[in-house]
This record gives sequence, C-alpha cells and structure tokens, in this order.
Amino acid sequence: MSDLPFAQADFARALLGWYQQQGRDLPWRNTRDPYRIWVSEIMLQQTTVATVLGRYDVFVQQFPTLTDLAAASVEQVIDAWAGLGYYSRARNLHAAACLIQTQFDGIFPADPDLLQQLPGIGRSTAGAIVAIAFDLPAPILDANVRRVLCRLFAVLLPPRSAAAEKNLWAWAERLTPQQQVHDHTQAMMDLGAMICLPTKPQCESCPVNSLCLAYNQGLQQDIPLKTAKRSIPTRYQAVMLVQQQGRLQVRRRPVAGFLGGLWEFPTVDLEQVTDADVIVRRLLSQMGLVGDPVLVGTSYHMYSHFKLESLVYLVDLTDNSLIAETQNQWKTRAELELLALHGAHKKVFEQARTGGI
Repeated sequence: MSDLPFAQADFARALLGWYQQQGRDLPWRNTRDPYRIWVSEIMLQQTTVATVLGRYDVFVQQFPTLTDLAAASVEQVIDAWAGLGYYSRARNLHAAACLIQTQFDGIFPADPDLLQQLPGIGRSTAGAIVAIAFDLPAPILDANVRRVLCRLFAVLLPPRSAAAEKNLWAWAERLTPQQQVHDHTQAMMDLGAMICLPTKPQCESCPVNSLCLAYNQGLQQDIPLKTAKRSIPTRYQAVMLVQQQGRLQVRRRPVAGFLGGLWEFPTVDLEQVTDADVIVRRLLSQMGLVGDPVLVGTSYHMYSHFKLESLVYLVDLTDNSLIAETQNQWKTRAELELLALHGAHKKVFEQARTGGI
C-alpha cells in the first residue's frame, strides 16, 4: 500500500524547515553543474562523506569538465580515484563521460530515463542528478533515504525485498514535491545521514517524528529489518613483496575484468595453501628474479561474494642481473601510498608498513 498516512505538504514543510537550519554544507552543494553533481553522487556510493571530502576537490581539479574526463585515459581516471575504493565506479564514470560526449554532444541529459542508459547510473542516482542539478521532480532511494522511508512507513519487510522495493519507490515519488526538489532531495539525504541513523536514531531531534509510524509504534530500533547473512567461500592467494633498493614491484591489472586497471603486487592464486612455497618460488623464477621468499604473515580481505586470504611473502633480491622484461614497475613506499592499489593489496601494504605482518 503506497498511500500516504499524512499530508505531503505537512511532511515537506517540516522537512524543509529543518533542512534550512541544519542541512550540511558540502562542496558539491555549491554548484548546479550536473557534471560535478554526478561525480559527487558516484563518489558517495558505498563511500563515507568524510572520505569523499578528501577526494572530491582533487578529482574535479584534475578533470574540471566532462570533456576533460572523457579525454583522459581510463588508467588516468582510475589512478585519480585512488583512496575511494570500488573502482568499477571510476571505469563506469569514464565510460559514461565518453558516451555523453558522443551520443549527447557533450550535453548532460536532464532526463532520468536517458541517464539510466549510461554505465554506473541507476534509478536513484539518475533521480538525484536530475533533482539536484535541474530542480526537476525525480525520486531517489539511496541507502539513507531507504532507511528513512522504512521507518517513516513502518515497513516490516526486508528493505530490499520486491514488495518493499515497490512501495518504497511509490512513497518516494509521492513525497517528492513539484517545487524545491533540489532542497527536498538533499534534505532527505541529510535526514538519513544525521538523524535517522542505522543504529541509535536521533528520533527526538527528528523534524518529522510526529508523522513517523515506526517512532509512534516504538519500532524504530527494529526497522529496517535485518537481512540474514549468507555464507561465502574463501579464496587463497600468495602475494610477493619483492624489494630492490628500497622499492617494491607492482603491476597494473588489465582494465577489463575484476579489479580492472588497479595496481597490485605480484600475485598467484592458490588451490592449496600447502603448495604456496613451491608456487611462489616457481613464479619468482618465471619473473627472472633470484631471491629467497620468506612467509611474513597473512592478510584477510572481504569482498561481496568471497573472502580472500593472502599469504604474504617478502623477497629481497640477491641477483638483479636476471630481471626479465616485464610490465611490472618499481615504486617507493611513498609512491605506493598514492597508488591505486586494490583493497586487498592496500591492506597488505598497510600491514607491512606498520609491522602488522
């Protein structure tokens, strides 16, 4: 049932009044440029505002316009994305910029249906761009807004179930006004980020608590319903930290495929952990390197569909004369700090740097 149990005007009045007093001052809110708003929305997917605050200005200074982004190589964009994680977003951002240049003459579409045809832009992101940049009515349903609506309407269903999804989108549409869409959209995001928190929601400070069904029924701590975690497999790999004159060897992964375009240390997948020593020595030989690999620790990383356990080997080269021709590069530790290492190997590097392994 998607009918509103209160007047939309009452909700809008309370929400916007609060937003005008309490809304966050964020750098991407000082523009109506759809390109910059799009960049911020993609950065904010699965990333904290604090992390994005440290990267947004740097990124848009390097690529100040959509034309600049489209003209760059995908490797340049990936490197500029370093520190934000989920690097498929960077690849999609570059691909979408190229498509806007070629298919829309470099003009950013103001139609959410057109935007959803671009890589990396789903319904909620399209709605956010249209609402914030163009002030046109378009609903959003990001993680913060989903939580707000689940509590507002006391949704006693898994928040991503088909039934909940249908009603949440319907309510999001009903609540979206025809005017002040720009403010409404950012106010909904702020309400979820500042008040309607995942745990310990600040209900007493909420501007719409009198309209919230979960609050009035004492269910705010129980909603959204928790989703049962599924078991996921573990994969194993050996990682070599190959040292030469204070530098470590790294390589860039192919742009296409998993973790495409990111940097990593020389690595080999393992079927059996017990075979690691033999396989590492074989890989070292294939690379034309001479050294004694020493197992120094184990690093763990969680992906959405598997766990990764990395056996980390330190290799001090004993003979540099046999180094084969390779695409691998040597980087100082300072350079590695700025490099777009993928998450598992960034963790390996941090643990090695701080003595954790």
